[in-house]
Amino acid sequence: MEFSAQQIAMLLGGKVTGDANRKVSDVGPIESAREGQLSFLCDAKYLPHLPQTNASVVLMTDSIEFTGETNATLIRVENARAAMGKLLSLVAKAMNPAKQGIEQPCFISEGVTIPEDAYIGAFAYIGKNVQLGKGVQIYPHTYIGDNVCIGDNTILYSGVKVYYNCVIGKDCILHAGVVVGSDGFGFEPDAQGVNQKLPQIGNVIIEDDVEIGANTTVDRAMMGSTIIRRNAKLDNLVQVAHNVEIGESTFMCAQVGVAGSTKVGSHCILAGQVGVAGHITIADNCVFGAQSGIANNVKKPGMYQGSPVIDAMNWRRSVVGFKQLPDLMKKIQELERKVGE
Repeated sequence: MEFSAQQIAMLLGGKVTGDANRKVSDVGPIESAREGQLSFLCDAKYLPHLPQTNASVVLMTDSIEFTGETNATLIRVENARAAMGKLLSLVAKAMNPAKQGIEQPCFISEGVTIPEDAYIGAFAYIGKNVQLGKGVQIYPHTYIGDNVCIGDNTILYSGVKVYYNCVIGKDCILHAGVVVGSDGFGFEPDAQGVNQKLPQIGNVIIEDDVEIGANTTVDRAMMGSTIIRRNAKLDNLVQVAHNVEIGESTFMCAQVGVAGSTKVGSHCILAGQVGVAGHITIADNCVFGAQSGIANNVKKPGMYQGSPVIDAMNWRRSVVGFKQLPDLMKKIQELERKVGE
């Protein structure tokens, strides 16, 4: 597919500077883009690349000032990153249109209705009483247990496993290897100290517009439901334990682990490798830096860092102090020696 700068500008409501007829058929990062590619610039720190870029067209955030020269045609937009995202969404749909039909071999339990516009990939397994919405995409080697409900236009990529009685909403994306509804980690030692398994008879509810990255696991509740609220986004390799509730529009980056019965608020961000203890509550609009450890309730919105977490600014001050500890210890030892003399 090929588009002119003018066509792109009209689509995005942007303003063209340079040759409006210049065409692009691919995309690339500004520092390594080639002729015929579209790139974007949303941060002034990348401005040094603009005079040297070989990109034919560059989307540029309007608030960034540039008075130099470049061979690229510029399209000024309010937010270049958002504009690029809109374009990529259109390109992705054109390059990878929704599939339809049922591939063989696969297993579909008797009585399950497959919508006409749905796609069932080869070697998929669909259990009893499963309900599939319109436009659902079930890729090869996917397992869907009994009594599962999946909403319209949801995509389950290859190797996804959805255990019995779980509910997945509309417009969700579950990437390869996601496991929904596996047993929570519940055991109780008996009188002899032998760990006895506690049956996990709840389910998982994933609301609309949720995206879950590859090889993430969401455990079923012991009783009730583990809940992922609307528009939440979970990265690859995230662990969500039994009876956890993740709030609306919350982000969790790779290798976050949330222990059982914890409630994470809406519009939170948990950076990579954050660990969250069980049976605690986290307020809305909290941001936690990478490798933070959250051991207790967090009652106020804010930015947090460290293990256990403290206010991010205080943590930064503490880090400065940590670096000075060896010198301070030497000074204290010298003072103690002088006092001893």
